[in-house]
Amino acid sequence: MRLRNVSPDDVDAYVRMRCDPVMMADLGGPQPPEQMAAKVRRDAEQAAADLAWFKMIVPDPAAPEVVAGTVNLWSHDCDQGPVSEIGWMVLPEFQGQGLGKRAVRALLELARDEDRWGIVHAYPATSNAASNGICRSVGFRFVSEAEVTFAGSVFKSNHWSVNPKTDLT
Repeated sequence: MRLRNVSPDDVDAYVRMRCDPVMMADLGGPQPPEQMAAKVRRDAEQAAADLAWFKMIVPDPAAPEVVAGTVNLWSHDCDQGPVSEIGWMVLPEFQGQGLGKRAVRALLELARDEDRWGIVHAYPATSNAASNGICRSVGFRFVSEAEVTFAGSVFKSNHWSVNPKTDLT
């Protein structure tokens, strides 16, 4: 597995992830397909400028055109100030193979090695057992339940945090 920056050519993968009712069930439902090209373009620009890490998960480096999903790390403001947040999505045909866990760990290791992002937070839906399991398995600590807004929808999540310098397992 390897990670690469998202590119403008990744619209189809974004549509498959973000516009699918099953993939988006825990995140407020599918997003409109017509918004994906602009979303990919913004993400690719931020990744190219190294303002955020928007990465595509490539399961087999020998087939770089095949992507399994995304793992992203970015900073944003919340009530308590700036927060570094990680999130990920894995397409159904690649789920259950450990790719999400490996991708999350790889991005957190990069954050540790570059001494960037500080404490990293994750907010998987309380109903998303797989993502909560990834948090537990890579060293995140449970903080609390929280209500989170994603793409205009509010959902109940588990708030996890990890210090990549000291907590990775």
